[in-house]
Amino acid sequence: MKAVVVYESLWGNTAAVARAIAEGLGPGAKALSTAKATGEALEGADLLVAGAPVFAFHLSSDKTRESIRENPGKGAPTPDLSHPSIRSWLDALSAGHGRSAAFDTQVRGPFGKGAPTIVEALEGKGYARLAEPAGFVVKGKQGPLRDGELERAREWGVELARLMSGERA
Repeated sequence: MKAVVVYESLWGNTAAVARAIAEGLGPGAKALSTAKATGEALEGADLLVAGAPVFAFHLSSDKTRESIRENPGKGAPTPDLSHPSIRSWLDALSAGHGRSAAFDTQVRGPFGKGAPTIVEALEGKGYARLAEPAGFVVKGKQGPLRDGELERAREWGVELARLMSGERA
């Protein structure tokens, strides 16, 4: 199985979750930023998993990212804005086939979700949903991840691999 986990990550939390999911998926699964997840890297993928952080109740937009660039927050680490947003990546994604799953990183509470939007966009591009979207919790806008979230992400990757192989629980 060729599996690719694509992520947008500004402070490293979503990237860490993506790497943990790829570890759970097993050997050969790759976690790639939206800048690297293009053409050849995606060609022949049986499973495409995509994730991003939630800001202002939604996935980031160019406007949100520009606001973060201009005002990252007092004492906040510098955000990594070197790769496209997941929205831009999804817009540019070519139609394909195979299966898909989506995740987001979010602050716990009524602050929105992004994974349902991602999986719907993947379905619109021809990637059938394998599992319900997942959310992983950060302790604040820049993180860190809540204790246990990386282990939970790895376990979700194992579950996705199991679903891909057709095994029953």
